[in-house]
Amino acid sequence: MELKVLNIKGAETGEVVTLNDEIFAVEVSEHAMYLDVKAILANRRQGTHKAKTRAEVRGGGRKPFRQKGTGNARQGSTRSGTMVGGGTIFGPVPRSYEQKVNRKVKQLARRSALSAKAAAGQIVVVEDFSFDAIKTRPVADMLKSLGLVEKKTLLMMPFYDNVVSTSGRNIEKLNVMIADQASTYDILNSQAVLFQKAALQKIEETLG
Repeated sequence: MELKVLNIKGAETGEVVTLNDEIFAVEVSEHAMYLDVKAILANRRQGTHKAKTRAEVRGGGRKPFRQKGTGNARQGSTRSGTMVGGGTIFGPVPRSYEQKVNRKVKQLARRSALSAKAAAGQIVVVEDFSFDAIKTRPVADMLKSLGLVEKKTLLMMPFYDNVVSTSGRNIEKLNVMIADQASTYDILNSQAVLFQKAALQKIEETLG
């Protein structure tokens, strides 16, 4: 697949890039993408939830009321889960939600996500750029020129650029990442993937 390279003004530069078919034209594996995204979201969970059991709540030093004659069910401790203020029965405890996905499956998932975006015409290539100062306006103007203002956009850079990254931080629908660090979830969670030209080579080195 060939794509025209645009400048930050949205005009054609006259240059054309060829997307690597091994990355942008593979058979889409929905199952691989599902496994990878599920693991990514699970690994984000802190797992710090906690409820006190009957061994951890206060009280319970004596029998709350006599055994017989009250009409109530017999109780031996106020710590019981059936009592108000008692411990929680089978409550949540701290745990790890970590899920592991094989490297080849993760790579297939990323290739599938990029191929799906390419097939849907949601990939845009722009010439390499940077800015002199940290300002939101130049990035916002670029997105407007490229027709991406209303779309959730993932901007792929070949390397970390603090000026570009910080300039785009305040734009709600823009996510700026280094190309080889973008996950399957990041790609699928965008409506358009905007590549700097050099970032394509970075992707080929990672997934090719």
